[in-house]
Amino acid sequence: MNFLGAVSDVVWGIPTLVLIVGTGLFLTIRLGFLQFRTLFYGLKLAFTPSKQDKKSAGDISHFEALTTALAATIGTGNIAGVATAVVLGGPGAVFWMWISALFGMATKYAEAILAVKYRGTDHKGRMSGGPMYYIEKGLGLKWLAVLFAVFGAVAAFGIGNMVQSNSVSGALNETFNVDPFITGIILTVLAGLVILGGIRAIGRVTAFVVPFMALFYVTAGLIIMIMNWELVPGAVGYIFTDAFTGQAVAGGAVGAVIRWGVARGVFSNEAGLGSAPIAAAAARTDYPGRQALVSMTQVFIDTIVVCSITGIVIVMGDMYIDGPDGAALTSATFESFLGATGSIIVAIGLVFFAFSTILGWSYYGEKCFGYLFSDKAALYYRGAFVVAIFFGAVAELDLVWAMADVMNGLMAIPNLIGLLGLSGVVVLETNKFLKVAREEKQRDLAARK
Repeated sequence: MNFLGAVSDVVWGIPTLVLIVGTGLFLTIRLGFLQFRTLFYGLKLAFTPSKQDKKSAGDISHFEALTTALAATIGTGNIAGVATAVVLGGPGAVFWMWISALFGMATKYAEAILAVKYRGTDHKGRMSGGPMYYIEKGLGLKWLAVLFAVFGAVAAFGIGNMVQSNSVSGALNETFNVDPFITGIILTVLAGLVILGGIRAIGRVTAFVVPFMALFYVTAGLIIMIMNWELVPGAVGYIFTDAFTGQAVAGGAVGAVIRWGVARGVFSNEAGLGSAPIAAAAARTDYPGRQALVSMTQVFIDTIVVCSITGIVIVMGDMYIDGPDGAALTSATFESFLGATGSIIVAIGLVFFAFSTILGWSYYGEKCFGYLFSDKAALYYRGAFVVAIFFGAVAELDLVWAMADVMNGLMAIPNLIGLLGLSGVVVLETNKFLKVAREEKQRDLAARK
């Protein structure tokens, strides 16, 4: 644990965080602040697929690709991660989560556009793509692509599997007194039924579960804010002022505020880690840029919407200084506003968030494993992944948490190298699609007239 803790401090240290945010800033400038100009268009594409896309190559729709990626990112980070950021970095950490997300949208866009451009097919004709493919095909660095795939395949068992099932069993045991053994069996069976069906089954389930779970949790948070509207301006104002003063951190350490805000923001939305483009590569789309705009909205929904709800409510509750940490803090805060119903809402939200994360990361890990060995071996990976869910629910996972944290960070480095090295390709594909989008808009206007 001491060794992994030391490695994690290096992997998730200031240089890596600067590289992650710096890449997002670099891509934002090269793309002409695309994420701000096209956000609403991207949301429109996500929920109203074009006729061209239905005829295009791919395994799942834009919306299913988005919800699969959201399934993997809207997880414990939105409940426990935000709470940890506020405890360790103060309320100002929420502001830096927002900043990392705004630049992270450009990073997520670039990941998706490259994933679709360099994707291929497996022996059954299903799409395969992600950082390992664009690093190998685009940069010609096979060894770096292999490193990413190794880190991704291993990380999936930690952050995308056992850590999540452990969070579910802990929440159900604490709130409803359910035995972790029973939780483990039920979770394993339910997740196994979906995972063994492959990406199409995952896409169908996440397309239903993700909107429901996000709406359920966000609505509860909004109810708290509306019922206690007089506390909202003060909480939001404190988030902004503390971001530059660090008053809530010992010694007024603004650096700690920035570090924890950026780190937990990346942990939540995964911009730069290279996980989400694996799902984007499976989407039915005629141009890489079309799916990339859809993928970009994932960061907005995850961090600007869902994480903001958690962060603002926690600051409103003012229990983060001497209170509990992680999911327990979020639960206690919701309970202070809504009574026992509040903790139940957080527990149910955590169950759905963690379950969906397991589904999304199973696909990520499977594709990384298939790249390393053979896509025909994917079934073996799925089987091992499903079995690991049960062990995660019933075991102590301090070591797994630490290992997962390290592997997550190591995934980012090869991916960011790929994004920076192929930024010219991103710009080229973007200009190509934006020209098509303008022509489509002109045709639609002419048809209406």
